[in-house]
Amino acid sequence: MVPICAAGVALGVLAMAEAQDPQAAGWWMNEPIRLVQTNLRETDDTLDPKHLVQQLGEFPTNVLLMGMGGIAAHFPSKVESHYVSPHIPPGRDTFGEVLKEAHAHKIRVIGRFDFSKVAKPIYDAHPDWFFRKANGEPATYNGLYATCINGAYYREQTLKILGEALERYEVDGLFFNAPGQPASDYSGNRYGMCTCDSCKTRFQAMYHRPPPSAPDADYNRFIAASAQEITKNFAELIHSKRPKAGFFTYTQDYVDGTTSESNTAISRGLPLWPYSASESVGRARDNQPSKMPINLSIGFVDIPYRFSSVPPAEIQIRLYQNMAHGSGPAFVVVGTLDQEDRTGMLAARPAFKFNADHEDLYVGQESAARVLLLSGGRGGGGGGAGRGGGQDSYHGFFRILTEQHIPFAVSANPDLLKSRKFDLVIAPEGGPAGLDDYVQQGGRLLIAGAREPAISMGRTVKRWTDTRSAYFRIHDHAMFPSLKDTELVFLDGEYLELEPSGKAPLTLIPPSMFGPPEKVHVDMVETEKPGLLLAERGRGKIAYLPWDIGGLYYRLSSLSHSGLLADLIDHLLPNGRQLKSNAHPLVEMTLMNQPKRNRTIVHLVNMSGHSGTAYFSPLPMRDIEVQVEGKFQRAHSARLNRTLPLSAAGAYTKFSLPQLEAYDAVVLEH
Repeated sequence: MVPICAAGVALGVLAMAEAQDPQAAGWWMNEPIRLVQTNLRETDDTLDPKHLVQQLGEFPTNVLLMGMGGIAAHFPSKVESHYVSPHIPPGRDTFGEVLKEAHAHKIRVIGRFDFSKVAKPIYDAHPDWFFRKANGEPATYNGLYATCINGAYYREQTLKILGEALERYEVDGLFFNAPGQPASDYSGNRYGMCTCDSCKTRFQAMYHRPPPSAPDADYNRFIAASAQEITKNFAELIHSKRPKAGFFTYTQDYVDGTTSESNTAISRGLPLWPYSASESVGRARDNQPSKMPINLSIGFVDIPYRFSSVPPAEIQIRLYQNMAHGSGPAFVVVGTLDQEDRTGMLAARPAFKFNADHEDLYVGQESAARVLLLSGGRGGGGGGAGRGGGQDSYHGFFRILTEQHIPFAVSANPDLLKSRKFDLVIAPEGGPAGLDDYVQQGGRLLIAGAREPAISMGRTVKRWTDTRSAYFRIHDHAMFPSLKDTELVFLDGEYLELEPSGKAPLTLIPPSMFGPPEKVHVDMVETEKPGLLLAERGRGKIAYLPWDIGGLYYRLSSLSHSGLLADLIDHLLPNGRQLKSNAHPLVEMTLMNQPKRNRTIVHLVNMSGHSGTAYFSPLPMRDIEVQVEGKFQRAHSARLNRTLPLSAAGAYTKFSLPQLEAYDAVVLEH
């Protein structure tokens, strides 16, 4: 019999697979992950390992991410200049005891390190290891000194610390917080450039000139290269000493799993971005399908308020979004699980329980989406991905696709087209270079934004920087059935006027008088200036909206903008949508495949509890009809634990979900 752990993971299955295939993917790709992170304080080193592991089992958790070392060692380290927590009871080994107890209950353990800061005695002994501000002073915070990634601490000392930890403990992985060169402290004070001798020497050797007085392109590349060198060193050491252990941090290179955060912040600009987890996990899975993303749902309000929980419904949304996009629930607390505010933990448990009861749904998932949304950045990161700010165009399209229930993948890299088939590519902020072949071979491309695209769409006449009070006239209502009762859609912001080529479906009405009421638009002028250009290239098609429709929707949520885009997407898709539904726009739906099981999973996350800056329990949704492209023989609701009746609808298979609470997964079998 395969040994089943208390948290529900069949570790014996993986052991047999590894014995048969030494090149098999790591456990993080072969097992469902239900992760709890305990950011231990020094004073937590008196914890009772049995009590902690019992609490983990009650979640149920199968992976513990726990403080191990760096700023403070939670084990009796013998390495010089590795500060050991003075709160470890004499003769005790906090980390080692928890590791032993967790493994006895088949819970994997990932050790957490933070090498960004160390105690003053270490600074006094080795001042050359540390970050230097412009005035030559060290960067300090609460008695700790910021290290420099180019100093001997990161280059040599950290490898000694990790070497000891890896030799001493059979960890299942290591995680690194705050990787790279520090940029600011926990209060938001910026550090600026590092002026230490190590940085000066290494920059001089790389660029044959002194470092600049302010960051430039070379300096940014220098810091990125330095961080990559450190990451590579860590990866090689971990994989040499613990070949079956995973390496996790907030970067994409050299790691086994990419880490991100869904968090809140008291000073973050509004509106809140409710799709943080969806964006982080979906983008990571699409960009690097061989690596498992771990998106950490931060359970507390903000760094200054680590013992107050965010709204329970917010935690549940993040955890279910993780699961719906191909990862697992991951929840973070500071200290132990004996929290002052337990509402966050209680909210997280239903998602963990659902995952444990339906483990087979959460291994080997791959996105089935055939629409690719190009984003402007890589996403992910310790600060919390997908928070809005500077990406209004992209986030507007993200919302429209989600609200329209159009399955889509996210990537900043058009090279994804070389490995996956997509029916449509959407470029929200101008078409990047490299998409010509895709279109010529039959692809469909939707470009938006007032930045001239790399693929020529005609001669530029002028760029309008101020279009306040302008509109577009709709001429082709057959193309835009959602706008049958609408003749004008408003424009605000930049507009790139291109030379007309034939009759455009949308034409510009330039800004005119908008007040007082007696004078409103009495000077309105119709033009032939195009608001939408359509072109055929080879076997493919291109649609270009030379204005920021995505940003307008993100900010103002006009149904005329979302309807226009939805209709245009339908016009471009060669075979229609993969999924159709009457579900409310606030039901997020993802379409995932499990190739090894020959089945498709429709995940539904109920977002109806999100309201402005608040998260409440979602409203129950009833009688949700869904049509999925393809022929299926069986549909099963994991939440309701019942088979759903199926019917054919042309090229689609149709089912009805009688009720949706917070989350469900409907399994479709061929």
